[in-house]
Amino acid sequence: MRYEPGTRITRPAGSNPNGTPTDRDEEVDIPAAVRAAREADVVVLCLGEGSYTETPGNITDLNLPDVQLRLAEAIQATGKPVVLVLVEGRPRVINRIAEKSAAILLALNPGNEGGVAVADVLAGDYNPGGRLPFTYPRTPNGLVNYDHKLFETEATSFGNMAFNPQFAFGHGQSYTTYAYGDLRLSRKQVPWNGTVGVSVTVRNTGRRAGKETVILYVRDVVASLAPPGKRVRRFAKVHLEPGESRVLTFTLRPEDLSFVGADNRTVVEPGDFDVMVGGLTERFTLQPGASPARRVPRPGRR
Repeated sequence: MRYEPGTRITRPAGSNPNGTPTDRDEEVDIPAAVRAAREADVVVLCLGEGSYTETPGNITDLNLPDVQLRLAEAIQATGKPVVLVLVEGRPRVINRIAEKSAAILLALNPGNEGGVAVADVLAGDYNPGGRLPFTYPRTPNGLVNYDHKLFETEATSFGNMAFNPQFAFGHGQSYTTYAYGDLRLSRKQVPWNGTVGVSVTVRNTGRRAGKETVILYVRDVVASLAPPGKRVRRFAKVHLEPGESRVLTFTLRPEDLSFVGADNRTVVEPGDFDVMVGGLTERFTLQPGASPARRVPRPGRR
């Protein structure tokens, strides 16, 4: 990590994330942290949990400890930009402080060299290109998979928030930007045992080189069972220099369109399917074969 000449870093005392809740409450000096924040240009606030939080009884819900949330809110109240660094072994709920954070870096449990990696990202020496491999919940009661059913996006009569995540699966940002275009299918009418090619153009529209994670989703428009809203079927990571573009190609096969039917067997049903990449959507139709549905053997079964 390279510092600009004259850079000064102040580090107020924090708390022991592996201590008891009482220890953590007593160790956090919020007024001292606020005083340091008022004198700073930018605040890097590291919250989360220790590496031993998996110990039985050490954590009872997904909310961050209240003292950490109160610390964050007090620092945010100073009006200084706050970069939130989350060190955690699972998604901890941050809905009270997420919207007022200038940036959020999910470090997970980064290991011995994690501090160096975090510093390189924050300083801009490394351009991050990761994407969330899970759906980050907004509330402890909002744990829903990314491939949820479409009806789960509606609040239920029990008042659940349904699919309203803090950050969706695949979310992520970098120090550059990308644009998607020219999504094409090799054919719109696909035989029941055929394949369909997918191509899309990705362009780096920013000023820095970076790696973009391209995710291809497929959605079964109508099925005998309520289908997921989308499912990941292909992905790729492509390095692009500023202004550079590249055409990526994928191939979808019948097994990519399958699901477990009501009889607990894997099945492919004819009908319309949407292909979604980078906010673009194209549709193709899988034609019926000799039977209304084509059985796809499960691995290890004949």
